[in-house]
Amino acid sequence: MDNFPGKLGLQQRVLPAYRAPFFDALAVECTGGLSIFAGKPLPAEQIPIANELDVAHVYPARNINFLNPSSSFYQCWQVGINRWLEEWQPDALIIEANPRYPSTSQVIARMHRRGSPVLGWGLGARFPQGILRGWRAKRRARFLSSLDAIIAYSQRGAEEYRLAGFPLDRIFVAPNAVAPRSVHPPLLRDAKFNERAIVLFVGRLQARKRIDLLLHACSALPVSIQPEVWIVGDGPAKEEFATIARRVYPGAKFLGARYGKELVEIYVRADLFVLPGTGGLAIQEAMAYGLPVIVAEGDGTQDDLVRAENGWQVPAGDLPALVRTLQDALVNPQQLRFMGEASYHIVNEEVNIEKMVEVFLEALSSVMSYHR
Repeated sequence: MDNFPGKLGLQQRVLPAYRAPFFDALAVECTGGLSIFAGKPLPAEQIPIANELDVAHVYPARNINFLNPSSSFYQCWQVGINRWLEEWQPDALIIEANPRYPSTSQVIARMHRRGSPVLGWGLGARFPQGILRGWRAKRRARFLSSLDAIIAYSQRGAEEYRLAGFPLDRIFVAPNAVAPRSVHPPLLRDAKFNERAIVLFVGRLQARKRIDLLLHACSALPVSIQPEVWIVGDGPAKEEFATIARRVYPGAKFLGARYGKELVEIYVRADLFVLPGTGGLAIQEAMAYGLPVIVAEGDGTQDDLVRAENGWQVPAGDLPALVRTLQDALVNPQQLRFMGEASYHIVNEEVNIEKMVEVFLEALSSVMSYHR
């Protein structure tokens, strides 16, 4: 895939730290450079952000928030976006495909007056629920129709955009990736567990991660297959989860935050990765080390990662379903090894930062071809 022959602008409400490797990789492929316009999250969101990048340029926005992002009526005004656009003069612009940012509607019109394309990038477009849902659906449809193309996080998201009326031939799918292709060959684990299986969780310890659900599920398993549980990470709910563990599953180990070689050694020793709640940046990293995965069903971004050949998706908050799935996984170590190999190949060949960059370049090439 050819690189992007010009200057690219990219708008984000916030710039999460986990996106830094992707944005820098995309910037390398832009001959005129990449500038990212992004503000700060609300304190309650606890999102680690990147204030600067190695290759891409970061232009700070001032976010003015109305209500909380979880609210259906949330709005975010980004002060400074017109100044950024004037200074950067991008040949193409990628924005969050979200009508709740009124400031972006202005820049879409401004870019189009210059004859330059605007692409949206987003999770999907579920039909709004609750009061004023009809008005909100129409507002979103108007917003989406102003875009030249949409890059969806997942196949499910792409289908939602299609059902919302966006032309299928202008929808591109860049599976949500936070890790590059593996630089190591797949690991060869023993056919059997070493005494007991090791079930691993890695991530920030917040209530929404539902470590409590994992602890209760493991305690409900037959004693003969109850695993070691390793919890890697830190966060505001650590003490709460540790208290539950002492009562429900005393053998669980809270290993704290681990990085680099220490974290790699943990992935290598584990047998199964479990994400019982929402989030999940570590899923791809676990898969890169040949681990099968169990994840809670979410917004569709896991669909392209977790399939029958490498893991299980269970209904969010469903303890009996998690117990049954853990039991199915832990009674058959050989099956887990095959599933771990499938995990490795999925992230190495299909869902990685390099593939994301390829899709973004493909989408940009498509819209530039009819804006020339």
